[in-house]
Amino acid sequence: MREIVFDTETTGLDPQSGDRLVEIGCIEMVHRVPTGAVFHCYFNPERSMPAEAEAVHGLSSAFLADKPLFATRAVELLEFLGDAPLVAHNAGFDFGFLNAELAQCKLAPIDRGRMVDTVAIARRKHPGAKLSLDALCSRYGIDRSHRVRHGALLDAELLAQLYVELMGGRQIGLELAAEAPVVVSAAVIPISPIASRGQRAARPHAANADELARHGAFIEKISGAIWLR
Repeated sequence: MREIVFDTETTGLDPQSGDRLVEIGCIEMVHRVPTGAVFHCYFNPERSMPAEAEAVHGLSSAFLADKPLFATRAVELLEFLGDAPLVAHNAGFDFGFLNAELAQCKLAPIDRGRMVDTVAIARRKHPGAKLSLDALCSRYGIDRSHRVRHGALLDAELLAQLYVELMGGRQIGLELAAEAPVVVSAAVIPISPIASRGQRAARPHAANADELARHGAFIEKISGAIWLR
């Protein structure tokens, strides 16, 4: 099964009030294993970067000034996403910005039925616990020491590891045993009767006179042999 784990960085919290998408990082997974295929791009938001947003991800207006517009990479992004389920942390936020950008390009929105929200999964598994990406990485022992600031591709990489853990870790296939036990019928293999054989004559095992003489000569050569006591 192919899935895409992704994350976004933005100029703020609300695309309806003029905030824009400035970075997206996507990681392809097949059967919950990263394939190495990624899509990563920065975008010129065509507006200034608020100081509070820059403090989170470190992307300044100057840095983004020469980056492509979302519209120039939109088709390439959609081709990478394909029809796979899309996994994100607090996925409604990322879907909201992604679909707002697609609407500006007059492209069809991505169906929210494809949305897989790791916050919702974590809430079911750990009710009452902290659900931030940092907190969940700490819970599952995922190394995030290199995460100084938010970054779409870095956060997608961490989320890919977290998603595997939330779904049962590397042994997820074992869960199938509880749902659909496999019953194996023992095959009955007929055994042919052993053919009747006649009784064999007893075979001699006692030493002959020559063997006894040679054994005696060998014993005499051993100093203090117990056989001579």
